[in-house]
Amino acid sequence: MNTTNLSTEHETTTSKKKTKGIVCDVRNCIHHDGQNHCTAEQISIGPSYATSCTDTVCATFRQKML
Repeated sequence: MNTTNLSTEHETTTSKKKTKGIVCDVRNCIHHDGQNHCTAEQISIGPSYATSCTDTVCATFRQKML
């Protein structure tokens, strides 16, 4: 991971914009704004071989440092 991504991951969610149309319930993700919105600039969902919603994961998830 490059240093640009590292600094972005440590920003507070209050300085980030909400990703329109994306709802997120994962409160321990660095991209969660505290009101069930995602603040990631883009998201990645996978894996490509998924055949149902239970097979999918948000590959953009990064756990908040507590």
